Amino acid sequence: MTEKNQPGQATPLSLLERARGNDQQAWSRLVTLYRPLVLFWRRQANCPAAEVEDIAQDVFAAAAASLPGFRRDRPGDTFRGWLRGIARNHVLLYFRRSKGRPQPEGGSEALRRLQDLPDALASPPEDEAKEVSQLYRRAVEQVRSEFQESTWQMFWWTVIEGRTPTALAAELNVTAAAVRQAKSRVLRRLKQEMGELIE
Repeated sequence: MTEKNQPGQATPLSLLERARGNDQQAWSRLVTLYRPLVLFWRRQANCPAAEVEDIAQDVFAAAAASLPGFRRDRPGDTFRGWLRGIARNHVLLYFRRSKGRPQPEGGSEALRRLQDLPDALASPPEDEAKEVSQLYRRAVEQVRSEFQESTWQMFWWTVIEGRTPTALAAELNVTAAAVRQAKSRVLRRLKQEMGELIE
């Protein structure tokens, strides 16, 4: 298997840029990355279990329609914060629409808690931090197939498991520079593909 992004090749568009260009495969990958996080936000807002999937679909439909308008004009603007804002609005809309119907479990208390959620750009609570960690893992897995197994393993052992290039090089009988280069290749590709999405 040859690795992509060899010298002389054009820099590929990021996943977000491709999704903005109506690339259905890119949009599908983006939804795969973020769907679990959107579902987590809906559960945190105490949406009824039966409604969580519908609300998540509404969130992604709104995000798809608004994607061309997503900007990072201010420091701290992130795709995750933007998507969380859309998700929050859709949950509020859900609770407003269901006001006359029997209250879902949590009812107005759930709405109050939703309104008390910290700003999307603030430090996430511990549970959300775990979900965000899973988002990063999904992003990493999406580029895995682009690399030879040896390159991937050197990246994984140094970045994910925290092993030092020197110790790993001795174990694998390669140079520490080769380990650092493998790590750098994967990180560079990950940033190209996901940079705006996982910050």
